[in-house]
Amino acid sequence: MRKADQPSDPARLSWMLGKAQTWQPYVDGNRLDDVAAVLDNYVPSKDEVEALGTRLRSHLRHMVQLAVTSQADQRDPEVADLVKRAQDARSAALGEDHSEAVGHLRQLAWRLDAFLERLVENQCLRERP
Repeated sequence: MRKADQPSDPARLSWMLGKAQTWQPYVDGNRLDDVAAVLDNYVPSKDEVEALGTRLRSHLRHMVQLAVTSQADQRDPEVADLVKRAQDARSAALGEDHSEAVGHLRQLAWRLDAFLERLVENQCLRERP
């Protein structure tokens, strides 16, 4: 087993301690509520599908803009892949059939959820949106 790399610089250790002491999970109620509304056991009604689709597309557009402006897509290949997949999903139609539209909503929600996690890991999102 390889020995762990220890940061020896006292300033770096102090910085890490400060980060650990002030850490808070990222919470964005609007985005997470929309993801939960689609990925929960509840199936959105026909009336809800269009509104949820619009909101999820808007959230994904914002995540893509954030990834590009912060250059996270250039630093992290997974973020670059998420950018492409989000753009593809945003441009696709919801579908004529209700079950097909709900399936597409779920794809949008899964991509948004993955995007949120990855951008938090890349420190592109703050605790307050």
